[in-house]
Amino acid sequence: MSEFIDSIIASVDFSERTFWISFASITFNPLWWNIVARYEYKTHFITKLVGGNPYYGCYLLAAAIFGLGILRDYLYKNAIENQSVLPELDTPIVKTIASTLSTVGIVFVLSSMYALGLTGTYLGDYFGILMDTRVTSFPFNILEDPMYYGSTMIFLGTALWYASPSGILLTIWALICYLIALRFEGPFTASIYEKRDQERKAKKH
Repeated sequence: MSEFIDSIIASVDFSERTFWISFASITFNPLWWNIVARYEYKTHFITKLVGGNPYYGCYLLAAAIFGLGILRDYLYKNAIENQSVLPELDTPIVKTIASTLSTVGIVFVLSSMYALGLTGTYLGDYFGILMDTRVTSFPFNILEDPMYYGSTMIFLGTALWYASPSGILLTIWALICYLIALRFEGPFTASIYEKRDQERKAKKH
């Protein structure tokens, strides 16, 4: 296993500019949307920008996040194409694993979006658009954060399909970034709903 990991690292050209551009994009996206969403929660600056309608504000943030995601995926693919292929990964079995990972990842991402809706998917909580109850249907009955893990599976599936060692390293970094983001997103989102519940109890009394 250690030899395989060494071969992956040795196969990556770290002087290639596209690798670091992809690395930066993967790092930037969750950092950016967390900072922007928290600032919106505290100041409502996006809502004010669109005339005071929180739904329009959420739609605007959703468009920005979606656009940045498309750019991130393009830069990731570009980085892979500018790196060498690892022959050990260029096999029918690996391609089968790759296609399975990508398919399952896409199912997790799309079903999460369907279950949460547009505002639930794109941080509507930070705009004051709260869900009445916690979503527990598929895929949330399987994974706590299916969108992040589904996205990671798509990254890894793409890397394996193209037998790309650089793609594997970028996938690992994407997972690390997502896990760090969840350390902040989870508790903060929970605090939003906890505050809502406390306000409801106060009104009843």
